[in-house]
Amino acid sequence: MRYTAAHWGTYKIIKDKGKRFKLFPFEQDKDPSDIGRGIETALTSSARIRKPAFRRGWLEKNQHHKNIKRGEDQFIEVSWEDAFELVSKDIKRVISNYGNESIYAGSYGWASAGRFHHAQSHLRRFLNLIGGHTYSKNTYSYAAAEVIVPHVLGNFYNFLFDTTSWVSIKDNTSLFLAFGGIPLKNGQISQGGVGSHIQKDYLKKAALKGVNFINVSPLKSDLEGVGNIEWLPLKPNTDVALMLALCYELNKAGIINNDFIYRYTVGFKKFLSYLNGSSDGIIKSADWASEIVGINKKVILNLVDKIKNSERTMISVSWSLTRQSHGEQPFWAAIALASIIGDIGKPGGGIGFGYSAMNSIGNHYKKIPAVSLPQGKNSVKKFIPVARITDMLENPGISFDYNGSRFSYPDIKLIYWAGGNPFHHHQDLNRMIKAWQKPETVISHEWCWNALAKHSDIVLPVTTPLERNDIALAPRDPYMIYMSKVLEPIGESKSDFEIFSGLAKKFGFKDDYTEKKSENEWIEWIYNESNALQESNHKFPDFDNFKEKGWYKSPDQLSQQIFLKEFIEDPVKNPLETPSGKIELFSKQIDSFKYSDCVGHPKWFGDKEYLGKSKKYKLHLLSNQPKFKLHSQLDNGKVAGNEKIDGRAVIEVNKIDAEARALLEHMVVKVFNDRGSCLAAVKISDNIRQGVVNIPTGAWLDPLKSSSISCVHGNPNVLTNDVGTSKLAQGPTAHTCLVEIEKFHEKAPRINAFDPPKIIAAKRERN
Repeated sequence: MRYTAAHWGTYKIIKDKGKRFKLFPFEQDKDPSDIGRGIETALTSSARIRKPAFRRGWLEKNQHHKNIKRGEDQFIEVSWEDAFELVSKDIKRVISNYGNESIYAGSYGWASAGRFHHAQSHLRRFLNLIGGHTYSKNTYSYAAAEVIVPHVLGNFYNFLFDTTSWVSIKDNTSLFLAFGGIPLKNGQISQGGVGSHIQKDYLKKAALKGVNFINVSPLKSDLEGVGNIEWLPLKPNTDVALMLALCYELNKAGIINNDFIYRYTVGFKKFLSYLNGSSDGIIKSADWASEIVGINKKVILNLVDKIKNSERTMISVSWSLTRQSHGEQPFWAAIALASIIGDIGKPGGGIGFGYSAMNSIGNHYKKIPAVSLPQGKNSVKKFIPVARITDMLENPGISFDYNGSRFSYPDIKLIYWAGGNPFHHHQDLNRMIKAWQKPETVISHEWCWNALAKHSDIVLPVTTPLERNDIALAPRDPYMIYMSKVLEPIGESKSDFEIFSGLAKKFGFKDDYTEKKSENEWIEWIYNESNALQESNHKFPDFDNFKEKGWYKSPDQLSQQIFLKEFIEDPVKNPLETPSGKIELFSKQIDSFKYSDCVGHPKWFGDKEYLGKSKKYKLHLLSNQPKFKLHSQLDNGKVAGNEKIDGRAVIEVNKIDAEARALLEHMVVKVFNDRGSCLAAVKISDNIRQGVVNIPTGAWLDPLKSSSISCVHGNPNVLTNDVGTSKLAQGPTAHTCLVEIEKFHEKAPRINAFDPPKIIAAKRERN
């Protein structure tokens, strides 16, 4: 049996004698995802890039074409020989004229679940061999948490996947307070691949065991499928105000765990002074919070009673809470709340980061040590916070703050992107597209004509996982999969390894890049090197046996995983990686930065784009993760259409808001603000808070050039705000966004997102 693995699951492959194939659920998967089947139609669609293609204006540089913008130009196909020559020549030119820091390496690591064919690793390995590149720090998923949590708890990455296991929650938790919910649709995904989806199964088992789940979110769908769930539909981005009020009221009622506060935390007195209003004259009471969050005071006080009467409380925060203005504060405030309750380090209690944000969160198994493709050393020290790419392109040389220091933006002349799609995950795309015109060259590796490819100068066609061999070996998933090649590469597409090998040859160091290994030899090397890291009684099977069977499952973990258990058992022997060695409810280090937008303790910050603050834009737009694709991947496949209406993205609207605007089910509407506009199809719902609308991300950008519509397909990032969370983390703030909607009175335009640009098949002699 042959298998393939993806970030959304593992599939059995059934192939006929031709090019047709079908994907079927992996026999070990408890809750298989349907996302993978999208590639069955997308693989050979008209959007597939089949040959190297160069933007005509960049390639010809004549008067007629040189000023045509990226995203609007024709493309000319060239041979791989010419492509390697032209690309290497241009990279050498940029390095010679401007230095390596003028190259920005864009990649986001989600291109393939395969351990070897990891686009980001290959891009960095190649660029590091030629002198380095400007890089990015943190992620769009939880950038603010990546910076704030080390100040408060220590190393964030050690904690992210060491969250208390679902087994412990099922057996011990009384109250599970889920800020941002437990979105099962997000739990379809995990970096590096998924063997068996466990989130829904564990959630149901916990509910049957009597765990009381409360969904604190504007969206009811953020926690569903397990019976009668209490829903607290607060206003978007107001979680911190509710958390602070709970802290204040618990202290007022004398319920706080003073022993825990004294032994395991520092700075409580300063934090308490803020709660009591000593610094700003505002007591952070239930009265104060109820007006901000839009929840009755009695409901908040009832929540205090539930915590008081709960034998074991888990405070859970979704990753989405970080993607808002002042996104550092929700995680910090949640840690403070969990500390006051005092259940951290106990079975089923404390704090959890992102249950069902990925399938691996709360998994109950032993972590698998594994090696990756060596990337070498980057000689360039220039970096940007990942979500500040537009700022970088607009403001070369300008200073910016980040985590207590000041840095300056480099002057980028060449962007090289392999893996990921900034036209999906970045905010305020209209602004980004203008800045995107500034570099001299944009190179991308893509397999389909999405917005990134259309806005590139050079597009090098890459293979998909079904067109090459690989292994899925994710340290956070117990299943290891041999990913079998099913088809020969479509057109002239090559793997990232083959492309960078060809470029490395032009630079004279192909052997340094490949280490004289073939793709299959590298795959076996990664497997064997990873096997050498395993405990002697948990070794992998022989590589040939593993390859023959197609999969292997590591042993289950014997003991329950409990977050910060060792620290709680002995804080002196097992201190946290913070300056104090304890949980920092007040951080002297952050306080020393003197940031007005991120002070030394958790704090409520208002914002002009909060619901009710604008007379012009009266609806708060959320843009959550889609259900039938990962980010924008496979949006051109058949499965992604299940989340659309007539091919267009859906906007979920509360019934009262729809009636006030005379909107009908499935009606095409214009969603707009001062940053842009998009079209979407209406879905009227009682499961979203009044005043809030939601458009899932992932619709391929499709601007209507003949009008002011920024995207006729429904990409919400033409509307979202591109401002950093604060000077501390500079993370993305997509969920701080106000809009208005109205009926679109014209004929709904055709969706062209999946159409390739005009391509000219032509040969070109090298200079």
